[in-house]
Amino acid sequence: MKTVKVNVVTPDGPVYEADVEMVSAKAQSGELGILPGHIPMVAPLQVGAVRLKKEGNTELVAVSGGFLEVRPDQVTILAQAAETAEKIDVERASEAKKRAEQRLQAKQDNVDFKRAELALKRAINRLNVTQNKY
Repeated sequence: MKTVKVNVVTPDGPVYEADVEMVSAKAQSGELGILPGHIPMVAPLQVGAVRLKKEGNTELVAVSGGFLEVRPDQVTILAQAAETAEKIDVERASEAKKRAEQRLQAKQDNVDFKRAELALKRAINRLNVTQNKY
């Protein structure tokens, strides 16, 4: 079966590199499915899971925004933050989720609600990736 090389990179360095059969990601414009030989494109990503189909299995990488660059033989994801499911600290993600929920429920003037909502989305995404809910 044909494959496409995938690289997930953050400012801290590479997170994932493999040859996969299919890439699925949540772009700003909607869900994208990328197969080998896809036309070149660039798309901004939302907070979500990148699903990588490899040898009949699906691997997940949690990304917190960034960009997806597609070339016929390679997909590069430049993410602000990214983690594979096995690298996610579930306890830390749960604590981040609780903190974000508390900030949103506090309804105080000094709380940046956009920032708290984004933190909540990132924490939920990380937890969902560890539980394979995508």
